[in-house]
Amino acid sequence: MAKQVNVFIDGHHLEVPDTMTIIEAADKHGIYIPRLCYHPDLPPTANCGVCVVEISGNPTPKRACCTPVTEGMKIATNSKKLRSYRKTLVEMILSNHEVTCPTCSANNKCELQTLSNNLGVDPDALPNILVKQPVDNTSLSIVRDVNKCIACGRCITVCNEVQTVYALTFADRGIDAHVDTAFANGMANSPCVNCGQCTVYCPTGALRERSEVDAVWEAILDPEKHVVVQEAPAIRVSLGEEFGLPLGTVTAKKMYAALRKIGFDAIMDTNFTADLTIMEEGTELVTRLTTGGKLPLVTSCSPGWIKFMETYYPDLADCISTAKSPMSMFGVLSKTYYAQEQKIDPAKIVSVAVMPCTAKKFEARRPEMRDSGFQDTDYVLTTREFIHMIKEAGIDFAKLSDEDADEGMSFYTGAGTIFGATGGVMEAAIRSAYTLVTGQELDAIDIQSVRGLVGVKEATIPVPGFGDLRVAVAHGLSNARILMDAVREGLKTTGESPWHFIEIMACPGGCVGGGGQPYGNDMASRARRGLALYEEDASLPVRKSHHNPEVARIYERYLGSPNSELAHKLLHTHYFKRSVYNGQITEEATHKHH
Repeated sequence: MAKQVNVFIDGHHLEVPDTMTIIEAADKHGIYIPRLCYHPDLPPTANCGVCVVEISGNPTPKRACCTPVTEGMKIATNSKKLRSYRKTLVEMILSNHEVTCPTCSANNKCELQTLSNNLGVDPDALPNILVKQPVDNTSLSIVRDVNKCIACGRCITVCNEVQTVYALTFADRGIDAHVDTAFANGMANSPCVNCGQCTVYCPTGALRERSEVDAVWEAILDPEKHVVVQEAPAIRVSLGEEFGLPLGTVTAKKMYAALRKIGFDAIMDTNFTADLTIMEEGTELVTRLTTGGKLPLVTSCSPGWIKFMETYYPDLADCISTAKSPMSMFGVLSKTYYAQEQKIDPAKIVSVAVMPCTAKKFEARRPEMRDSGFQDTDYVLTTREFIHMIKEAGIDFAKLSDEDADEGMSFYTGAGTIFGATGGVMEAAIRSAYTLVTGQELDAIDIQSVRGLVGVKEATIPVPGFGDLRVAVAHGLSNARILMDAVREGLKTTGESPWHFIEIMACPGGCVGGGGQPYGNDMASRARRGLALYEEDASLPVRKSHHNPEVARIYERYLGSPNSELAHKLLHTHYFKRSVYNGQITEEATHKHH
């Protein structure tokens, strides 16, 4: 147990655990120490030196991010010497940085920009020693601009320690040290799974999503095109914070209104196909449980997780649900079912998805996602890109009147909306799978044991006629490794998995913490967004996917039944084995059940 110690920061007496660093102690008590490479969600790297403080009895300043507190420590965070040190450090960083703030994707969100302004640094007065390097545009999802990189190491830390993907590393040494991919082959030729956590934690604009804003505007402004848009569950609880609304405000109806003002022809909702996914995936689970099929069944709606599985666990591909993600289900149905219902030539339909996820850009362009006869999802916008479009259109989002989505593929249940939080897919699936197995309704549908930000969660659900359903949930790919290693070992040694059903989300916190969410996307904000989705779930009149009337209608009018031949053709997919060295496909894994 941590021992409490007495420390003095700028003359303030604090009592804090001896396990804390100086910067953690200061933050806990509202004392701000300037920082650049430090982030509270990540282990400190002590790369930048901006957080230096003076400690009584020490001749040289110490870095607050990695110096532990001790009994009686007296700390000064603001002195003439410290101000000079920090300003010089930031000037050195800026002299080797491409200063294009007005056109940078991180403008007004850039931590270097804020720090420079706070310290009174004038970039125009500094020598420019930057040797410009080409921008890495190889990835379908993420752009890496080394000219804006400050070598803080955050992206490497989150990629290697939180996600265990190992796509990024430091290359060269000393003054030449810089962030790169292995052999400088580019993001597309690395093991990158496109999760985008590097873009979330980058303090500058060195890592960003590959923008499709201009292409979407071109489609909207083309009178020959019918542009349909869907929005993921997590969007409605992150948009508002960018427009002055309290963190976690649910803005679904303002979101619809903004999309209509921008000019989309049909505004519907990914939550609808989240409910549809539960019907397909839930039926698949029940079939495996009752017929002795391969277990565990593992969820498939997170594209970063899927590419990670294809790279590091292709031997377990037959455990992964064949159900497409809600985004891809919507995409294919927009050019089949919706086109048929509305009597629109599918060749004229442009299907756009607004997602919290950079990996969805990669998913949309997977060659197998063309079951409509076209590219099922034409463009994917991140939350940040959608915010850009709202601002570009001059829309005052906070003052918008509420509007409803268009009918057809927009009605959703509480089960659909909690897809955006870690554990939500599992909870939604249990609510319906219970009924599919027993023919009875599950009464206690708030399954608290799979909620929250614990990295790995387990639960046992009693199911009459089956027994105990053992489930597990992981978010963040290092936690996914824990579960999949246990599954691999269990299947190898005993022939059985420790669990029947597993949910995995690539991003810590689930989709609310996706790589395309607004900057400043820390674990605290992810927790509040997730809570907001559960609050919306509790407030909705329908909370189980199998009670969604629009889902019932699409089966009655078009698909027939869950896991029907047509449902498999349109709503299910298969996976590949990829090289661990460059993420390319090396051989196809035959995994498409009929």
